[in-house]
Amino acid sequence: MTATESAVGTDHPIARTMFDADVASRASGIVLDELGPGRARMSMQVTATMVNGHGITHGGFVFLLADTAFAMACNSGSDAAVAARADIRFLRPTRLGDTLVAEAVERERFGRNGIYDVTVRCGDHVVAEFRGDSRTIAPAAG
Repeated sequence: MTATESAVGTDHPIARTMFDADVASRASGIVLDELGPGRARMSMQVTATMVNGHGITHGGFVFLLADTAFAMACNSGSDAAVAARADIRFLRPTRLGDTLVAEAVERERFGRNGIYDVTVRCGDHVVAEFRGDSRTIAPAAG
């Protein structure tokens, strides 16, 4: 049993398979904490390789965590999806050793499109807000 299976059981096979194959997110220490229909919670501890020249977490890693939570939420159903657009607002800095938690939630699905919001927290503080638009894709040819 993989770490992902213990976090999400055998439901949500598209998201589970996708996360198991996501080398970038896993190499960054991102953990899948919860997965449900249209939602996901991921966490990541800030390491020395994630800190920029100002001594704070590089925004790219905060975006990576939020984007991964978004990807899990929009792939938690029966259709595979990719990002069509995404943006982020950085609200507070974080530092080496902090644990960041990203919670993604589906706001709306219509046709092949979806809108998802992700809040990234460090403890009780919101450190970033992310919004992503998804688009379902055709299954890969076998």
